[in-house]
Amino acid sequence: MAELIEAQQTGLNSYVGFDTITQQIEKKSLKRGFQFNVMVVGQSGLGKSTLVNTLFASHLIESKGRLNADEPSRQTTEIEAVSHLIEENGVRLRLNIVDTPGYGDQVNNENCWEPIIKYIKDQHSAYLRKELTAQRERYIQDTRIHCCLFFVTPSGHSLKPIDIVVLQKLSEVVNVVPVIAKSDSLTLEEREAFRQRIKAELDFHNINLYPYASEEDDEQEQSLNESIRELIPFAVVGSERNVVIDGKAVRGRKTRWGVISVENENHCEFVHLRNFLTRTHLQDLIETTAMIHYEAFRAKQLLAIKGSAQPSNASTPMASPAAPSANPASPSNATSPTSSSARSVPAYA
Repeated sequence: MAELIEAQQTGLNSYVGFDTITQQIEKKSLKRGFQFNVMVVGQSGLGKSTLVNTLFASHLIESKGRLNADEPSRQTTEIEAVSHLIEENGVRLRLNIVDTPGYGDQVNNENCWEPIIKYIKDQHSAYLRKELTAQRERYIQDTRIHCCLFFVTPSGHSLKPIDIVVLQKLSEVVNVVPVIAKSDSLTLEEREAFRQRIKAELDFHNINLYPYASEEDDEQEQSLNESIRELIPFAVVGSERNVVIDGKAVRGRKTRWGVISVENENHCEFVHLRNFLTRTHLQDLIETTAMIHYEAFRAKQLLAIKGSAQPSNASTPMASPAAPSANPASPSNATSPTSSSARSVPAYA
C-alpha cells in the first residue's frame, strides 16, 4: 500500500486558474438547486404553522388556528409533509415542511412521540435503500429531516416531563432547535428566567442540542455558535399579518396595549432564529444531518446486515474424519450471488 506523501507549499510562477473552482461549484449548485427539510414538533395551538410561514416570508402551510369564535377547532391529526419551491435572487430552494400532530394532547400520552421518531428514521432508511441499489440515481432525492423546530409552551415555569422525554428522543436522531412559542405572553423578565430554567434542565438531563461543538470550527465559528447557544431556546413570535408602525407596514401583532413587531429584536428573537436557520447555518444543518445522524444510522444498519449475513459456524456439526469431503463445486455448496445484494435494509425497531 502506497504511503501518503506529505504535501509541500509550492509557489506558482504564473496564473493557472484553479481558483475558479469555487465559481464552477457555485454554477452547478445554482443549476441543481438546494433542498431543506424542516420538521415542526410541539403541542397543539403553539403557532407552529404560522412561525414557519413567517420564517420564509410566504404562505407555505395552512394555519389550524380559528379566526372566528363559531369556527370548529382544527388540529393536525397525522404527520403531513408539504413541498414548495421558493426562489430568492436566482437561488432555488426546495423547502419540505413536515407538520406533526400535537403530542401530549391525549389522555394517555404513553409513547406519543414514537410516530415522529419513526418518520425521521424512515427517511434515513429510504435514503439508505436508494444508496445501496446497484443503479442508483445520480442525485438521490433527500427527504432526511435537516432541522426539527421544537416548540415549548410559554408557561414561564419549566419544561414538562413529556417535553424532556421527547427532546431526549429527538436529539438522538435529528438536529433539534427549541423555541419558546408565543413569547409575547411573557414579560422580558419572565422570558429570561424561563430560558435559564430550560437551559438548566437541558444540562441536567444531558440533552445535546444543535449546534454541536466541533474541533473543526475556527474561532469565528466557535464564537458564533457560542452566541447562538446563549439564545437557545429562541423566544419568538410569528405573524403573517402586516401592522402599521410610524407609517410603515411591518409584520406583527396589534394588541390593546401596543404593537408587537416580529422583526424588532427588542420585542422577540425571531430575527436571530431566521438568521441562524437561513443565513449562517443552513448548509451546516444539511451537512450535520448527513455526517452525524445519517452516518450513525447507516453504520448501525450495515452492521446489522453484515451480522445477519454471516453463517453461524457454532451450530454446524464437525464432519467425521472418515466421512468423504463435500465437493466444493457442487450446486448445493455454491453461494447464491444474489443472497447478500437482495437483502433489504432491516427496519428500525
